[in-house]
Order: sequence, then structure tokens, then C-alpha cells
Amino acid sequence: MNGLTIVGLAIVVFVAAYAGYGRWLVKTWGIDPRAKTPAVKYEDGQDFAPASRFTVFSHQFSSITGAGPVTGPIIAAMFGWAPALLWLLVGGVFFGAVQDFTALYASVKNEGKSMGMLIEQYVGKTGRRLFLLFCWLFTLLVLAAFADIIANTFNGMTKAGAPNVPGAQAASISMLYIFVAMGFGFFIRKVNPSGVVKFLVAVVLVLAMFAVGMQSPLYFDAQTWRYVTFGYCFIASVLPMWLLMEPRDYLSAFLLLGMVFGGVVGVIVANPSINMPAFVGFEVNGKSLFPILFITIACGAVSGFHSLVSSGTSSKAIAKEDDMLPVGYGAMLVESLLGVVALVIACAAASNGVLPKGTPFQIFAGAISGFFQMFGLPAGVSACVITMCVSALAMTTIDSVARIGRMSFQELFTPSEGEKPGAVASLCMNTYFSTVITLFLAFFLCMAGYMNIWPLFGAANQLLSALVLISLAVFLRTTGRKGWMLYVPMTFMFIVTMTALVMSVAGGIAKLQAGSFVPMIDGLQLILALALMTLAVLVVKHCGKELISGKAEMPQPEE
Repeated sequence: MNGLTIVGLAIVVFVAAYAGYGRWLVKTWGIDPRAKTPAVKYEDGQDFAPASRFTVFSHQFSSITGAGPVTGPIIAAMFGWAPALLWLLVGGVFFGAVQDFTALYASVKNEGKSMGMLIEQYVGKTGRRLFLLFCWLFTLLVLAAFADIIANTFNGMTKAGAPNVPGAQAASISMLYIFVAMGFGFFIRKVNPSGVVKFLVAVVLVLAMFAVGMQSPLYFDAQTWRYVTFGYCFIASVLPMWLLMEPRDYLSAFLLLGMVFGGVVGVIVANPSINMPAFVGFEVNGKSLFPILFITIACGAVSGFHSLVSSGTSSKAIAKEDDMLPVGYGAMLVESLLGVVALVIACAAASNGVLPKGTPFQIFAGAISGFFQMFGLPAGVSACVITMCVSALAMTTIDSVARIGRMSFQELFTPSEGEKPGAVASLCMNTYFSTVITLFLAFFLCMAGYMNIWPLFGAANQLLSALVLISLAVFLRTTGRKGWMLYVPMTFMFIVTMTALVMSVAGGIAKLQAGSFVPMIDGLQLILALALMTLAVLVVKHCGKELISGKAEMPQPEE
């Protein structure tokens, strides 16, 4: 088997899925291109800001494409390339893309409400509060982890004490991205240029930022970059979408899509041989294929976090309902393609069935940098470009997570319709207060050692997907729409994640009995695992009750 065949197969599958299954979902549930979307009806210059199709696609794709689609498939390759590839294809088409599109669809059809508020509308207050608490805690973990990833990427010095030139250059370019993005946002807002003009200006700006940033690297230590990153998160969380996040994601999309394109073209040109067996076994290095494979490959196949982006920010930028398919379904398929490319690269770099040494990002970055050099880019420029791409993966995710975390905290205290908030609730609903609380706790977690609970991130993320899918199934049933296409994904993901959490709890108990239990690490993981399981069971109980007994209604006519 060679890389060209695998990537070619993936492209055919994803294109066919978009044209066939994706459009069938649109036809089945119904959209109205003439209907006023929440972004148009409630435009406030803050959270609701209608944007062009590619701008919203850029935001969605940039926000959901974090480290997962690269690291997950490479780690999962230990089971062989075939299981990983099958999950990327099947999961991407029938699980992830469906979840992302349905979450976006449900939000747009319900005044741009987030998943938490949708759950209250179709399930009840208790379900909403449980779900929002789960989401908020989840965002704290993601913020802590990605802030640390960014800080270490930008660290001006290596462990050996030598200057980290690519990292310092990427840091400089990333800082330029923030300020240039705001200027670009003003330009779009005031001038309202055509799509072609906006594209050309964006290309010039990206090239200029690289030229300036590479000549003016910023050599700061990791701790300084942690402060800077959380400062950026605060700004991104409170500024209007059109001013920073949308233009930044638009500019970043050129990098990320270029990375995907470069990887695909590189595989086509090099056509590397796959040096990993198709299947290694159901248990490798003490790890079972089920459920580890489906937890490890998250963002490349299905990720609960994506639904928070779809319903939390993207739905408030959709200008026309027919933009939902490329934004919700299409962006996920492109991310799955990135996962396939990462898998091919790792398996091609393997030797005698053994993956090369180094982190997944090091393996991926080395290969992509080699492709860029093959296209004529100097080694130094290639290293800077790929480092910037890696940092962009994290930066464009962390700002969305900060905003979603802030909104989840606000909605946790938002009273139901007809109720008035008390003094405490009013304070917690304040944009600045909720942002500070969210970022402060995330920063504390980052400094206290988020890695102690990071092993549970995969299970928490996929469990969130299961909860979202069952909630969306309730929405579809209640509004008289077909929802059977969500039943298998939601059931499978719930079984996978609960199995993983039970295994985690069992492992903690085994350590306790063996006397190797470390309270600050194993104890924290055990408590969190039990808390996640409890929250999940309660949410499923409330949603399942509505799904089974809820009365279907005809979809409301569009305005």
C-alpha cells in the first residue's frame, strides 16, 4: 500500500459524502436560503455578526482544527494504519460532520442559541445546567493545555539553552497576526470589499507578516508567553467577533489550508510507501483497540468540542442558511483529510513497523517541512512556516475556547425566560467578570499541572460528543424531523467513553490496592472520572426521557 492510494481514497470518500450524504441531510431537514438568520436578525456588533461563507468556514475550520487531527491518528497508528483510516473515514462522515452540522443547524434554527440553551428549550433547566457545567469545566482543561502548548512552542530558548529561532519567529508572526487581524477587521467592516479584493489583501498581509516576523524574532521564555497567551484570550473573549476572531481566523485559514494542501500534494508527488502493517492487533503495549482508538482519534473523526464552536460562535455569524453545509459539514471533512495525511506521513516514516521517535507533531512537522523544501522553500523558511502552522492550530482554537468558556459560564447563571436574575447571577452574567473567572481558573490549572488530569481529556471530549448527539436527537424528534441518523453515533460514543472512564476508575482502584496510588495525580483523575460519569448519566437520563416520550411537533415555519 502507498500513500497516494490512501489519500486518493480519502478524497473520493469525503467529496462523495459531502455531495451525497451532506446534501441529503439538508434536503431531509430543510433550509430556507431566504430566511433571516440569527446573525442578521440580532446583529449587535459583538457576538452576532453576519459574515461571508468563506469567513465563517475559516472561523469554524480554524477553531476546530487543533492538535487532535495530527496527534491522534499518529498515536493510533500503533494499532495499524487500517483501523485508524477506517475510523477517520467512517467517523468523519457519519459521526463528526453530522454532529457539527446538526449543532450548527439546530442553533441557527433557534435564534443562535448555544447547546446549553438548546437543551433547556428541548429537555429542561436541569439538563441545561448539568450540560453547561460539564462544558465550562471542559473549556478550563482545554485552555490550560493549549496555553502551555503555545508557550512551549514560542519559548525563545531550547532545553539545551540555544536560541529557538523558528519558535521565536513564529511568536513574532503570531503577535503581528493579532494586530493585523484587527486592522483587517476594520477594513472589512468599513470598506466591505468584494471576495476577490479581500482574498488578495489577506494574501499580501500574510506574506508581509511572515517577512517582518522572520526578521524580528521575539525571544521570551515560556512563562512570559503563558501570560501573553491568557492576555490574548481575554481580549479575544470580549472583543466583537468581527474585530478580531473572524479576521484572524480568515487569515489563519490560509496557513492551515495551505498545510493541508501541502501535505496532500507532497504525498501525491512523493507517493511514499506505507511501512506499517495494516493491522497490528487488538491489544498493543497493554492498550486495547477498543476503546483507545476511538478516544485517541478525536478531532479527526468526531469531537464534542466542535459542537460548542458550531452552536457557540459560528451560528452567530451565518448570514444565509445555505452556508451551513460547507461550514458545518465541509469543515469537518477537511479536518478529517488532515488526519488522513498525518496518518500517511507517520506510517511512511516508520521503519519495520515501528513509528519514528519523537512527538507526533515532530514527526508531522518534519515531513511537511520536507515537502515544503521539495517545493523549493529554504530549510529555515520551511521550519518557520511549519512552526507557525502548529502555533496557529493552537491559537485559533484557544481564542474560541476562551469565548465559549465565558459564554458557558454566563449561561450557567442565566435565568429562564420570565425570571429575573439576582445580584450574584447578574455579576456572573457580566462579560468581563465571567471572562476573568474562566481565565483565572484555567491559568491556575495550567500552572498547577494540568497534565495530572489531561489523560482524561480524550474521554471527556468524546463523552461531550455523546451528550451533544443525544441532545440533538431530542431537538430533531421534538421538531418533527428525522433523527435516526444520530442514534448509532450517540450510542456508540456513549459506550466508548463510559468504557474508557470505567477503565480509568478501575486502574485507579488497582493502584490504590497495590500501594502505588499518588493522591495528587491518581486521586485527581479518579475524582474527575467519577464526576464526568455522574454528570453524563444525569444528562443522558434527562435527554433520554425526552427522546423516548417527547411528542413530535411540526417544524416551525421560517420567517
